[in-house]
Amino acid sequence: MQKKYDRPLFGPAGGSDEFHASGKKSTVDAPGWIRDRGLDAYEFQGGNGMRFSDALFSSVGAAAADAGIAMSVHAPYFISLSGIDPEKRLKSVNYIYDSLRAAKLMGADTVVIHTGSAAKISREEAMELAEDTLRRTIEYIDANGGTGGVRLGLETMGKKNQLGTLDEVIRLCRIDPAFCPVVDFGHLNARECGGVFPDAGAYRRVFGDIADALGAEYAETLHCHFSKIMFTDAGEKKHLRFADDPGNVWGPDFLPLAEVIARDGLRPRIISESAGDQDADALAMKRAWKAAKENV
Repeated sequence: MQKKYDRPLFGPAGGSDEFHASGKKSTVDAPGWIRDRGLDAYEFQGGNGMRFSDALFSSVGAAAADAGIAMSVHAPYFISLSGIDPEKRLKSVNYIYDSLRAAKLMGADTVVIHTGSAAKISREEAMELAEDTLRRTIEYIDANGGTGGVRLGLETMGKKNQLGTLDEVIRLCRIDPAFCPVVDFGHLNARECGGVFPDAGAYRRVFGDIADALGAEYAETLHCHFSKIMFTDAGEKKHLRFADDPGNVWGPDFLPLAEVIARDGLRPRIISESAGDQDADALAMKRAWKAAKENV
């Protein structure tokens, strides 16, 4: 069940280079590590599949509860909501269900799901396939115990040949209240080759569009990813550390987003996907938000 928070939360996706260099070997150690760095959230990375035991999922959940860390789960990257092979596409229903089951064991409140590809078919055909997959997914989940209050998050994507513009994600979320947007600001910037978020107003429009389409609660508690991302003409190329892009050549710049969160009293969860520096960059974002709040 999603817990209500009265403030933004910040944390890393997976284990940072520093976490592993410290000698930590188990994901069970991550929540305490994150807490000790002054952070609030952790996104468990199941991109290669939920190939872990129920005991481990439960242990991570217990550690997170003890440390006061809000949990989310990233579903496998090989999920294909819009795949043209029906057998492969419909396996995504089971992959999402398995991710939901793991999320429940970890006490996570959000499962993050990639939205699919439009590389070999038209975008409208891809959207229709994705909608079919998600309808089947919610039917299967409802027939097998329901979501238990866990949100199924559909992520904005960074490559132009992928589904995952903000408008596309909002359309997919309208299928069922269990679906919610996961806005990756770096992805949105990269797929348009930069310049998407020049100021606070550009960030504010994202929250406004979501509130108008889905309701204020979806916008105010938005689950977000943030990192600097290098791009090509095709969109996303690779994730960077903040230290790799001090002048916001690639972007986007977090400071205007910090201003919007502080001034508008929003309560998003910001997950850092920086390349190896997730903890440090998540903490930099938390400090930027606190500084912006002091100036409101």
